[in-house]
Amino acid sequence: MLFVHLNFTLDILRAFYYTKSVVVHLIKELVKLDYTMANLAGIGKKGRRQLTVILEESKGTFTVEEASGILQLPTTETAKSLARWVNQGWLVRLRRGLYAPVTFDSTTPMAAIDDPWIIAQRIFSPCYIGGWSAAEHWGLTEQIFRTVVVFTSRLIRNRREEVQGIQFWAKKVADDKLYGTRTVWRGQNKILVSDPGKTVVDMLDDPAIGGGIRITEDILKEYLRSATPSNLVELLTYAERAGNGAIFKRLGFLFERIQPDNQKFLQNCRKRLTSGNAKLDPSLPAEKLVTRWHLWIPESWATRREK
Repeated sequence: MLFVHLNFTLDILRAFYYTKSVVVHLIKELVKLDYTMANLAGIGKKGRRQLTVILEESKGTFTVEEASGILQLPTTETAKSLARWVNQGWLVRLRRGLYAPVTFDSTTPMAAIDDPWIIAQRIFSPCYIGGWSAAEHWGLTEQIFRTVVVFTSRLIRNRREEVQGIQFWAKKVADDKLYGTRTVWRGQNKILVSDPGKTVVDMLDDPAIGGGIRITEDILKEYLRSATPSNLVELLTYAERAGNGAIFKRLGFLFERIQPDNQKFLQNCRKRLTSGNAKLDPSLPAEKLVTRWHLWIPESWATRREK
């Protein structure tokens, strides 16, 4: 009898929690519906047709000029339509002149594009994804970074920028520094990302975009696990092309810690050393000079040999 009562009680509890979960889900959907009804103001047949054409022919994001070309309308008229659709809740403005459709999975108007690389390509092009973002892509680090690192030759006002809750760190470089990349596809969008060797060299050029010299060393170590002789030649070529003497000083010092027996590679680094001393990481104090690499390092990095 007691067993029957227990089963009956459990059935009631299951029904209660099921009903509660349904109610909670219904409330959430009603909140979304309330947002949709309140913000997605009516749009006429002509407007729906125009917006549909833009969304079908664009690749997720589009500029006023691109929308104008699709609709075959003057840019001023197109800009007014886009502004109206933003106010009605059909579009979001990522930045001045750049738009994206909204997603209805949110209670606030958010861009339907959830891939930061696509947004980066549209905002900073010509550009490539690099630094710790590229290292994550190539599996060179298990560290997780919220900010997307972008190398661009475009003139930028702010190195740090936030778009739709996504943080970007843009690093300005010359046009001839946009090399050593590979193409990846994100949906219909072709994105450039630095290849593993270029990713490492960029971090040695500026350890900050690797998360600091400690993480940069770990990434170099992971890269060297599977590096072939041709990869090492490519690494030297990239480093030489970068035109920063500090790269070979940092590369030689770190490589010596990881693969001290590879004297051929170390000798290639030494032959390319420039005069003057550099810091292992400009953001860290550097009390010890490693003369063979012309490199100032923190005391904590000094091995028995340096001490």
